[in-house]
Amino acid sequence: MMTDLIKIRRALISVSDKTGLTEFARALAKFNIEIISTGGTLAALKKAGIQAVSVSTFTGAPEVLGGRVKTLHPKIHAGILFRRDNPDDCAELTHQEYKSIDMVVVNLYPFEKTVGNPKSTDAEIIENIDIGGPSMVRASAKNFAGVAIITDPADYPSIVAEMDTNDGAIAFSTRRHLAAKAFDLTYRYDRLIAQYFGGLSTVEDTGFPTHLEFSYTLQSKLRYGENPHQLGAFYIDGHFKGPSLSRAEILAGKELSYNNIADMDSCLEMLLDFKEPFACIVKHANPCGAATGKSPADAYRDALASDPLSAFGSIIGLNRKVDMATAQLLYDTEFIECILAPGYDVEALELLKKKKTRRLLSLPEITAGRPSGEKTAKFVRGAILYQTADDHQLDPATLQVASKRKPTDAELTSLLFAWKVVKHTKSNAIVIARNAATVGIGMGQTSRVDASALAVKRAGERAKGAVLASDAFFPMPDGAEVALESGVTAIIQPGGSKGDPKVIEAVDKAGAAMVFTGVRHFRH
Repeated sequence: MMTDLIKIRRALISVSDKTGLTEFARALAKFNIEIISTGGTLAALKKAGIQAVSVSTFTGAPEVLGGRVKTLHPKIHAGILFRRDNPDDCAELTHQEYKSIDMVVVNLYPFEKTVGNPKSTDAEIIENIDIGGPSMVRASAKNFAGVAIITDPADYPSIVAEMDTNDGAIAFSTRRHLAAKAFDLTYRYDRLIAQYFGGLSTVEDTGFPTHLEFSYTLQSKLRYGENPHQLGAFYIDGHFKGPSLSRAEILAGKELSYNNIADMDSCLEMLLDFKEPFACIVKHANPCGAATGKSPADAYRDALASDPLSAFGSIIGLNRKVDMATAQLLYDTEFIECILAPGYDVEALELLKKKKTRRLLSLPEITAGRPSGEKTAKFVRGAILYQTADDHQLDPATLQVASKRKPTDAELTSLLFAWKVVKHTKSNAIVIARNAATVGIGMGQTSRVDASALAVKRAGERAKGAVLASDAFFPMPDGAEVALESGVTAIIQPGGSKGDPKVIEAVDKAGAAMVFTGVRHFRH
């Protein structure tokens, strides 16, 4: 059995990230630890006046193929992998005149950084696939009983402190912890490489892999989860290319909560669907107001007018920089949890900062819009649902006029706006709009007629002359009739129900217009 503590006598150091390198190496030198090193790491150590032996000197073999092969040598891997409590392994190491390596300090070629640089060529990306590094990391982690593997420069101070306490030795529990981090590193590294090659594939298939894996890194712990009695944390996908809240800058306000992030993500999804100045107000992952306008201020004013009662304690999203006119409207709004925008004018930011509890977030990526080819995931117990994103762009030329009357140009403009908004409203969903602004939203109901009734109630007199969008077809005419009786003059819906003839009959009877999209927008 191995003892709890192992004395470090020889360390191999080969790092791409040289943060804290010289300080750590000097600390090792205090314990008379022999240091073996390679390439740029060796040069950095010698420049700092730290004595180190090159891998070539240690192995007796030169680096070859332009540095592609340097640590892939029996003297390196035998020195790492031999079992210290196995007499045969120890005898063989002595017979071969190999030496033990008790510590390996390695971090890998910056593949993620290289592949994320749009200027990188395929050749540069391929050269940043580390081979020797992961081999040493895995070998050391496998043999953690006798070897300390260090892959994170952030661990240097605690390792040095432990060695100071233990006269140059490292405990078993520490070595096992370091091994876990090492295998996590190689797992994530190989996954990034696999994703890169998967993106190069030209094989036509469904686009869904046989094995689906996700890798997220802890960005922050949260004060609590969805409710105060739950714990919560925020993890990020470092290779995600589209606009993401994980890259938003918090300019002012309190720490973000679990619900803040969830609601802002719903807000962000809406912002990415609009190119003209747009504002949305989100509560419990549902819009309670949305509008486009000639300016951000116009859009926000109309969005707020949709349902000012529900807007209390909401999340506000804008797809344009917040100017002073918009900031004044936001400042005068009674209670706002968060504001998400591409940026803020200096004077606007100073005004909004006066309300100390409001979270102000800047995300310039909003203006880039939604990238194509995204997929979305939803976790269920013991499984995951995975699908292409609902990024369907409706072509007005494909609309089927189902009623006797065609919608007017003004009605069509409002219908297309309402159709975009209803996509982001939880089903069953009805959106009533006029002049490219919502006036009544019914969401999350178990029947479509209830959703219609809720939207009509919220719209009140504003329903007269307005239009309606339904995220799915009307199975019976009652849902449409509720809206038509309130004064709605045009409807956009998927169509395709057995009840379509009766719905069309009700629309024609009211002298209204109705178009079918042939596309459904369920959101659960």
